[in-house]
Amino acid sequence: MRRWTRWVMGAALVLGMGTGTGMAGAAEVLLGAGDVVKLSVYGSPDLSIETRVSESGHLTFPLLGQVAVGGLSVAAAEKKIAGQLQKGGYIKQAQVNMLVTTLASQQVSVLGHVNRPGRYPVEGRRKVLDMLALAGGIHGDGGDMISLVRTRDGQTTRETIDVVDMVRKGELDKDYEVAGGDIIFVERAPRAYVTGEVGRPGPFRLERGMTVQQAISAGGGLGPRGSDNGIKVTRRDASGNPVTLDTKASDPVQVDDVIVVRESWF
Repeated sequence: MRRWTRWVMGAALVLGMGTGTGMAGAAEVLLGAGDVVKLSVYGSPDLSIETRVSESGHLTFPLLGQVAVGGLSVAAAEKKIAGQLQKGGYIKQAQVNMLVTTLASQQVSVLGHVNRPGRYPVEGRRKVLDMLALAGGIHGDGGDMISLVRTRDGQTTRETIDVVDMVRKGELDKDYEVAGGDIIFVERAPRAYVTGEVGRPGPFRLERGMTVQQAISAGGGLGPRGSDNGIKVTRRDASGNPVTLDTKASDPVQVDDVIVVRESWF
């Protein structure tokens, strides 16, 4: 099953190549607090500066003082500054160029079981698989289920994405576009446990459709004194109470099951 996760991350890398990379894509994002920009005006080298957007969404520009740019695209901010330079009589035909050097406001947190957890800038249009690729893909202990927490118009929502199922079915409409402030969390892979007369008792990664027989194989197989008769499984019922059940080798295993392999009588 892990080959599916590796395949998904390979798909993410391919899909990521389709979006703008580097700061060239920054013209499509909105400026916000903490962003650092370089500004220059054609023909006026004394107006070239590097400045940071304040918490209030303003930057300080020569001759103009505080200019509100928070929430504007790079192109709109360039046009606004040029217009104010012309309106103030400083430059007749101002050509302003803005380069974003640090995109601090538009970052997505990629957390949980990924290879490089951290905050990553949203440069241009990015989707969930793009951000997972930037974070180095899903860690070996990571599962196929991903939580995406987003705040839009003051409302915080949580989406659960099954990346393997999404790619298998080609349902890439579930590969949601992300924006600054979003959180992607990769859950740990589900586990179950095998104990008793097996080679390696303890927890194991629960794969989709795994049977009791496959679970015992994941635990190193039957030990020298192990028996495949009378295998028991302990799992929680709907009320959360543990119950012990007889089980067969072909029965499916559920999350957090404890499979007990008994000692052979002969």
